[in-house]
Amino acid sequence: MATRRGFIGGASGIGTAALLGYSASPSAAADTTTTTTTTTTTDAVTAVTPQQAKDSIFAVNAGMRANYATLKAELVKHLSPVIVVQNDAKGGRFTLVTESGQLSVNPVAETFELAKSIAHVPLGCFSVIASYLADKIPNLPNAGRIDPHDLVLVAFNDDKSTDWIPPLLQYAATLTTARQNLAAAGLPAALAKSCGNILDGALKFIKNSVAAKTFDMKSFEDFTGSVYPDIRTNMEHAAQAQIKGVQDIMKTWRAKVGEQAWADLYCVVLSQWTTSELNQNTIIIKDCMNAAKVATHLIDLPGLETPKDPVFTALDNLARIVQDNIAAEMVFPKDTKVADALKGKQDLLSDEILIQLGGSTTAAASAPAYNTVSAGVCPVR
Repeated sequence: MATRRGFIGGASGIGTAALLGYSASPSAAADTTTTTTTTTTTDAVTAVTPQQAKDSIFAVNAGMRANYATLKAELVKHLSPVIVVQNDAKGGRFTLVTESGQLSVNPVAETFELAKSIAHVPLGCFSVIASYLADKIPNLPNAGRIDPHDLVLVAFNDDKSTDWIPPLLQYAATLTTARQNLAAAGLPAALAKSCGNILDGALKFIKNSVAAKTFDMKSFEDFTGSVYPDIRTNMEHAAQAQIKGVQDIMKTWRAKVGEQAWADLYCVVLSQWTTSELNQNTIIIKDCMNAAKVATHLIDLPGLETPKDPVFTALDNLARIVQDNIAAEMVFPKDTKVADALKGKQDLLSDEILIQLGGSTTAAASAPAYNTVSAGVCPVR
């Protein structure tokens, strides 16, 4: 197994600085200035243009960024122990990072993915027909919650068109195959029954819609409403599988790293923005960590797309957080509010901007918190 130093050894300060929006070293930053300043024996500055003066000031921040990136790149090599969680269709890929290397597993049983796969059938049907909806608010119980503008954006195709039929029939073929093979999957009886009901309901909706060459939200609501109890059953089985898988791997790794190291464990959960609050893995993990540190050591890192190298992305961002924690207290030792801002998500200029815009300042935080999960008691002893 490659060591952590070997894994990240190729990451230079310049390479990491690029993630900050700057890609030059301190010396290179100095070389970019065009100052032609001449200095006399009395240190008087002459022949400096306004732009040259500005460039010399810009170079100060460029040098800071390069130094910051170099420190971060080196700090990444010393982060341990860390668990990186990449949320995926299998319930999450977990990577344990220690001084001796990395270990990655998908700890959640297949039941999780199988249950969720069938639970997603109504959304699969909706995704085919959505753009052909009439761009008027339908007569639904939740009509008042639908944004008319958003509906127009989604229903961008002609609602009189039947172009939705071929892709919906193609999806029906996939559902039919799954229905025929369901009994051979070896699912628990209750889960097999709920999956069958969901597949049957979807195939009935598709058959009727294709035969009529039309659909409306009332017929779709009838379908989704009829299978909703079965979807809840699938969710129950998926949750049980995920809880057990995550708790088991956390228990195993806790024994592996030892109690002393586990007390300082960092966990970084990579997720999409749409699932970043009350993320399923975050909820489970928090109760397996040191309750005194979970607010600052369990970090939800939402993004738009899955990064090419999730582990390095997590470690790189964690290094930034760790060094900011220390920098905050040493750079701003006399202003704990500003220090807390540097340690957390608040921008240092936010209070001043709020003041100038006539708003109220943000409340001072007693301690930095990177997510909203509360402290818990670890069930794994």
